[in-house]
Amino acid sequence: MNPIEILGLVAAILTTTAFLPQVYKTWKTKSTDSLSLSMLYIFVIGVLCWLIYGFLINSVPIILANFITAISGFLLLYFKYRYKN
Repeated sequence: MNPIEILGLVAAILTTTAFLPQVYKTWKTKSTDSLSLSMLYIFVIGVLCWLIYGFLINSVPIILANFITAISGFLLLYFKYRYKN
């Protein structure tokens, strides 16, 4: 791996990891009041676009980060509907 790919992997790990506490907090508290549904839809669509882009340019860091982040986004959408008041 070249230094640019390593930098991409570090960025992917940090940005994906930063998103996971929100998923955990939502799951634990079962509260999605502070999550905007429109933001979640826009976010998930954006992440899916990044994932497709990653496949098109064959970039492992982009593919891994956005695959995991897409799962997180879908989980938050699921929680948003499941824990609706």
